[in-house]
Parts: sequence; C-alpha cells; structure tokens
Amino acid sequence: MNETMAAGMDEHLSKDQLSRNLQDISVFFKKLKSDLKATIIGQEEAVNNTLVAIFAGGHVLLEGAPGLGKTLMIKTIASLLGCSFKRIQFTPDLMPSDVTGTKILVEENGKKNFVFNEGPIFAQVVLADEINRATPRTQSALLEAMAEGTVSILGDTMQLPSPFFVLATQNPLELEGTFPLPEAQLDRFMFKVNLPSPTSEELKMILTQKSANQRSCEKFASSSFASEDIQTIKKFKGMLDQVLVSPTLVDIIVRYIESLTPNTKYAPKVVNTYLRFGPGPRGAQAILASAKVYAVIDGRVNLSLEDIKKVLLPALRHRISLNYTAESARVNADDILNEIMKAK
Repeated sequence: MNETMAAGMDEHLSKDQLSRNLQDISVFFKKLKSDLKATIIGQEEAVNNTLVAIFAGGHVLLEGAPGLGKTLMIKTIASLLGCSFKRIQFTPDLMPSDVTGTKILVEENGKKNFVFNEGPIFAQVVLADEINRATPRTQSALLEAMAEGTVSILGDTMQLPSPFFVLATQNPLELEGTFPLPEAQLDRFMFKVNLPSPTSEELKMILTQKSANQRSCEKFASSSFASEDIQTIKKFKGMLDQVLVSPTLVDIIVRYIESLTPNTKYAPKVVNTYLRFGPGPRGAQAILASAKVYAVIDGRVNLSLEDIKKVLLPALRHRISLNYTAESARVNADDILNEIMKAK
C-alpha cells in the first residue's frame, strides 16, 4: 500500500469518526432537551438558548419575573448532566468571601495554620440566584471565576472544577431591591436569556399537572443521564473546533459588531440615536462559539448565516448600552438588534 492510499484511508476514517461523533452529540443534545421539556412547561426558547450556551462553554444570565421556572430549569440541567451543583442566594448583605470562601486560622497539634474553607463557587454548576439583589462588590467576586475558572484568596490561586458554569438569575430592574449588573460583569455571560410569562395554555398545563418539584424528582430518578455524560460536554466543545467557518461569515460577524458601535461608518441611524456603546470582542466570540453549536447539533461541520442569526439576540442583548433617549422612547435592546438583522 503506497503512502497516498494510506493517507486517503486515514482521511476516510477520520470523516467516518467525525460523522459518528456528530450523530452521537446530536442525539445526546436532543435527549437532554426532551428531558428538560418534560420538567419545564413552556419556555422552549429559553431552554434551547441555555443549553446552547452551556455546550459552547459559556455562562448564562436568565432574566424574568419571579415564579417562571428559572431556578428549576438550572437545577434540572445540573442534575441531568450529573454535575456537582451549588446554589448561592444573593442578598444585599452577602459578602465576597461568602461566595469564594476564605482562609481560617485552625490550631492542630499545637500549631496554628491557615486552612482554606471552600465557598459554594467550587462546583461545576453554580446557581447565582437573584444575582442583581447583591451589591456590585459581591457581584464582582464572580469576575475571575467566570473569566479564568480560578479563585484568588490572599495571594493563592485555586482552580475551579471542570467544566464550570455560572447560571445566574435576575429579576427585572424595575422590581424593588435590585442593583444593575456592571458592564464588566454582564460581558462575562455568553448569553442573556429572557423568560416570558406563560401563555394561557401553558398556565393550564402548570395547574393541571403535578407540582414542578414532584415532576422534577421523578424525572431525575428515571433519567438515563449519568455523571459520565460530563465527558460528552467536553467532547462537544472539541467538536466545535472542527466546524469550518468561511471568511465571508467572519466578515459578517465583524460587520454586526461594527454596526452596533455608535459613530462608526457602518452604524445606522437607530444605533447612533439610541446606543451609548456597542458590544466588544467577547460579543463576537460569543456569536461564533454559540453559532457553531447550532451547526453541530444539526449534524454539520460548516457554519451558516442562519446559525449566526439564531444567536444574535441572546449573545448581544446584554452587551449594548442604551442611552436616555432610548429609555424615554421605550426602545429596548431587542428592538435595535432586530432592526440590524433586518438590514443585513
């Protein structure tokens, strides 16, 4: 067998393996989504966007009024994936050390030593519940963890578990007792997912079916997912590197970002009128990574324009800053993003 034939067979085998991996991952994603839909009534778009961000390796901010199932969705995802889970209830008196942990002085065998006491952030899935009820000082305790997967305490840097996801919930800013998240904090979230109120049909289903907690417990008990499925998440992230992205699509992502930056040559009137500033490089990275997830779960190794359009709203709605003109005109981030997508 000559070298050319051998190289051709290796390439053929790699394509077969790639095809099998795509199929396995697509089945896994659909099964996970199906199990979630059996527990969470409605909120299909929110469920889908949350899973896409997780499989892209990003953190998610879920916003909605109390009682819409944000906490239940996050707990269900962690349980189905077999991830370790911790919940942090954010309140105005919560301190940064309550999140990250701290060193305490312990006496043992006549000697005093500092011992690190881990905080609840040392888990694979961390639910930051009502994150915007804490002060900006406490919110900033998550910055290093979300960006680098580490925590620094008194000069020592400690590695967080892998994979590591922060799934945060927040109440709308119009509600009492909330603090706006700083822009640097918002930028660490790959997606911001909005949860609408249930429709009349969904509300009927909620009232006529078993309680959410009972459905959740029964689903966990019968789930076919186990802790080894964490490896599938890592495998999924590896598959994203195999997705081919044409230079044309890269240019389109760049143009979207430039179009949302006020006072640039590509910024339309709606952007110059209503925005203070647009998204940064993390916004472009979030679009690319999450759009690749849609390609993979669709069984493709090439990115499409439709994949990009699917993720623009959740990837950018929290990365553009509205000015007072927009607030007085009741224009929101989604309105502007939808205008930009229509123009492209």
